[in-house]
Amino acid sequence: MKKTVLVIALACGVSGVFAQDLTSKKGEPMLPEANDWAIGMDVNPIFQYLGNAFHGTAASSNTPDVNWLNGNQTIIGKKFIDDKSAYRVLVRVGFTNQTTKGMIGDASVTTGAVYPAAPAMVEDKMAVKNTNIAIGAGKEWRRGKTRLQGYYGADAMIWLSSTGTKYTYGNALSASTTHPVVASAATTTNFGSNLGTDAYGYGSRVTKTKSGMGFGLGVRGFIGVEYFIMPKISLGAEYGWGLGFQTQGKGTNSTESVGTPSTGTTQTVGAIDTKTSGSSKFGIDTDLNQGNMFGFKGSNTGTASLRAMFHF
Repeated sequence: MKKTVLVIALACGVSGVFAQDLTSKKGEPMLPEANDWAIGMDVNPIFQYLGNAFHGTAASSNTPDVNWLNGNQTIIGKKFIDDKSAYRVLVRVGFTNQTTKGMIGDASVTTGAVYPAAPAMVEDKMAVKNTNIAIGAGKEWRRGKTRLQGYYGADAMIWLSSTGTKYTYGNALSASTTHPVVASAATTTNFGSNLGTDAYGYGSRVTKTKSGMGFGLGVRGFIGVEYFIMPKISLGAEYGWGLGFQTQGKGTNSTESVGTPSTGTTQTVGAIDTKTSGSSKFGIDTDLNQGNMFGFKGSNTGTASLRAMFHF
């Protein structure tokens, strides 16, 4: 009888130890439960910052940074069906419109400014628009009865993207014989790639560019592990293998210049619209979507992602 009581007491004690391991001192459960939600973020930038801080790396690469899980503004959330499985949702909806301005001398003014008056100036603008829309869904299954949890599953994704640039110039081109205005660094702000030479050898400037629509599909199997350091907060790593296909449609590039038509000798202002070629690619590799969940990572393919997950 005494042996039986001792065995039961020992069993209860061991059970209590394990139970305590899965709850906080306040009785909060360590592991996710049915109907819990979760969101995660990449912690690689944090470790990089700490490493650079201890090694005296230049400040340009030693700035704290926090990116969403798998980066590139892709948000991954989870909805737990039960304590051993969860649905995953991947969302990225991004629109950016960035305007850069520059001042250039007013080409319509034919006489120079008299000191101390400032030269007459006009404003040029470059507006860049980007659109990225992506959605994905997946499911994961979990194993483990302690704070150390393993999981595996698969994600499927689809995405669309486009980009375009529009230039507005303060100096209009002119083919006037008395006061011509041609595309050059003297009349046009150089934004980096808007000034050049057209197919006929005349100086030209870009007025508009538009990429073709980008479209992609991808699927990815994954396996990971995480350790719950606090109630419903874990650190872990994920590694995967997947395949993806993406295509880029043909775009347009519009320029303007001052040139001489083949039918005469009088110069005129002309606009040229050219098509840009499209592209496509297909790949199968380890962690194809690592770093950019909706694209091809490139040279870093095959590296695991360190992350922090928050459950609530």
